[in-house]
Amino acid sequence: MAKIAGLDAFKENQEVKEVDTSKKVKIGIIGTGWIAESHINVYKQMEDVEIVALADLIPGKAEKFAKKFEIDGCRFYESDEALLAGEKELDGVSICTYNGTHASCTINALNAGVNVMLEKPFTVTLDEAVKVMKAEKKSGKILTIGFQPRMSENMKMIKKIVDSGELGDIYYMQAGGGRRRGIPTPFGTTFIEKETGGIGAVGDIGSYSLDMLLGAVGYPKPLTVSGYTSAFHGTNPGYYTKHPEYAEKFGVDDFAAAFVRLEGGIILDFRISWAMHMDTCGDALILGTKGGLRIPSTECWNGEFDKPLTIYKSLGDQTVEYQVPLKPKDQLFTKKLRAFVDSIKEGGEATVPSSEIIYNQAIIDGIVKSAELGREIEIEIPEI
Repeated sequence: MAKIAGLDAFKENQEVKEVDTSKKVKIGIIGTGWIAESHINVYKQMEDVEIVALADLIPGKAEKFAKKFEIDGCRFYESDEALLAGEKELDGVSICTYNGTHASCTINALNAGVNVMLEKPFTVTLDEAVKVMKAEKKSGKILTIGFQPRMSENMKMIKKIVDSGELGDIYYMQAGGGRRRGIPTPFGTTFIEKETGGIGAVGDIGSYSLDMLLGAVGYPKPLTVSGYTSAFHGTNPGYYTKHPEYAEKFGVDDFAAAFVRLEGGIILDFRISWAMHMDTCGDALILGTKGGLRIPSTECWNGEFDKPLTIYKSLGDQTVEYQVPLKPKDQLFTKKLRAFVDSIKEGGEATVPSSEIIYNQAIIDGIVKSAELGREIEIEIPEI
């Protein structure tokens, strides 16, 4: 089998960083739903972190959360505003609320001078994202978005291959993956109601797919989008085994597709699904003038993948393929929050900066608006 040019250059040594526990970082968690469980489990393992406050809109929920995860000595609040007003020595917060409050909670935290780890999607709309970034700029604090796949060595390999020049100039990308049956209702209806979720599959798992592909090519600015969304499954009472009444509450998309033109002449063919009569929308593809890259399909691109990346090339009139061996799976959520804590302690920068994810959000926003209008639209991102 032929060898990828410069493949050895993709290898790197991982140094184990020693953690300074002499001063603990004080962390609060806003929203104590299921995603907050992943945050608390990781923070508990960090000897240099102290969970000092929890907030949830439902009375008593934060207290039950603390008891379940054996968090002693923290204070409880029924709103993000109350937590931020009551905690004068807070270093950072994890915002784990439903999509509809991402913007307001983040703006409140930044205005209070607190660093933010915001779970994805960034916001519901582009306008909200712009307001958040203005607050971030004014505060001078860290805002990082919760895309843990960024921490995966296998995901990083995608960008390394593109940056190596092995594929040449990139001209087309295809998003794939998607769920056959995976509307997220095991924890209630906050994901699927318009008021709380705001957007459906396009933001929930589509944002992961967009980050993987856009990140690989340096996050070019989106120019135009022709989008489509549907909700045939989510609004069908027959979809829900135990709760057919959820169909009446469903107010977001369960499938989305789009044709996006990016700066630099790159085309993005996007599709994502919470539910469809198909096992996958396909593998993700990156096509270049010298080669193509196949990224094996997953349900939502929110972690690792289980099959190797494959590079397709031509040598004269012969077609050849190379597989890039998978690296061992890692604790991505742990690395995500570790990076956030380290950036607070060291005055560092966001691991997943809003300056990139604003383009991710602009595409999501554009898909929704284009679908509503039934035509292609231009994407306009205001100066911040």
